[in-house]
Amino acid sequence: MTVTQNQYTQALETAGVSLWLDDLSRDRINSGDLQHLIDTKTITGVTTNPAIFGKALTSGDAYTAQLANLATAGADAQTAVVEMTTDDVRAACDVLAPVYAATNGYDGRVSIEVDPRLAWDTDSTVTQALELAQKVGRENVMVKIPGTREGLPAISRVLAEGVSVNVTLIFSLSRYREVVNAWLTGLEGARSNGHDLSKIHSVASFFVSRVDTEIDAQLERLELPSQQVLQLRGRAGIANARLAYRIFEQFQDTERWRLLASAGARLQRPLWASTGTKNPEYSDVRYVNGLVAEYTVNTLPEETLNAVADHGEITDSRIPDNYAMDDDHLDDLARAGIDYNQVVATLETEGLQKFVDAWNELLEKIQEQLNAHN
Repeated sequence: MTVTQNQYTQALETAGVSLWLDDLSRDRINSGDLQHLIDTKTITGVTTNPAIFGKALTSGDAYTAQLANLATAGADAQTAVVEMTTDDVRAACDVLAPVYAATNGYDGRVSIEVDPRLAWDTDSTVTQALELAQKVGRENVMVKIPGTREGLPAISRVLAEGVSVNVTLIFSLSRYREVVNAWLTGLEGARSNGHDLSKIHSVASFFVSRVDTEIDAQLERLELPSQQVLQLRGRAGIANARLAYRIFEQFQDTERWRLLASAGARLQRPLWASTGTKNPEYSDVRYVNGLVAEYTVNTLPEETLNAVADHGEITDSRIPDNYAMDDDHLDDLARAGIDYNQVVATLETEGLQKFVDAWNELLEKIQEQLNAHN
């Protein structure tokens, strides 16, 4: 039977957008569903986070046998979670290995996140990131490190050891500039350490829909004229992301990058995260259609992927064509009373706390299951 790619997801790939699935479970791997999405919906990578693993590890019976063995071995919840998640990521890396080979390492990547409770501890983040990469033991694994202030030096140090990094939870343009600097510093360290720069990959995960959720709520609370609210709401997430792409273009025109590129370094691609539409009034593909650009990644929950496959489209509007309009929009928000710095700081704090809460809840549930086996 001939398998064909979906026309809409294929068009995005042709336009330079890599589609990665923002989900992973053992059932998805074992059933062949992940391979099916690769074959039919142009999925070329996978991202995970504590909430995703929390859902996977506590649903169904795919992990029952392994949990029983871990309980017999006396494992605690933290050890059990690391064992199960690294097993899944390793298996997903193997499923995506042909994509990794076919794209010469550009795609075919699978991300696993460090314990979110370490986001404010540089040394512990570095230690666990290196341990996770070694434990998965696959060249196409990426370790996710939050782009907190404490995470920035960790990003540099992990890259310097030759490990690929997915920098996550980026909300602000200023923090993205710091992430770019941390990435370049890491590559310079890797070069000094004798690593092959062409094997080290990085993406910068810029969160999109959550920006609209927060700013829309603040606009409503400001009690502005309804027409002004309608003109301002629902546009900041895409504007913010597109202006991040301008930073991506700017750093390529630096001598620092050219020196690394001449040594074989790969671009750190912007990755659009949080692209599932939160507001039902908005199009369910707005954070995909509005962010089409070369050298980008869009990581999609399955619901959004299915929507794209059903009615996604590529407009003629290129991201750089909108920079002036996006600058003006952020200025308009400031004049209306929206404090950009406060918004992005709130989103980073809340984003980290959500992952910490999900991780703690997962550990609690796994400990209960381990106890049930004893």
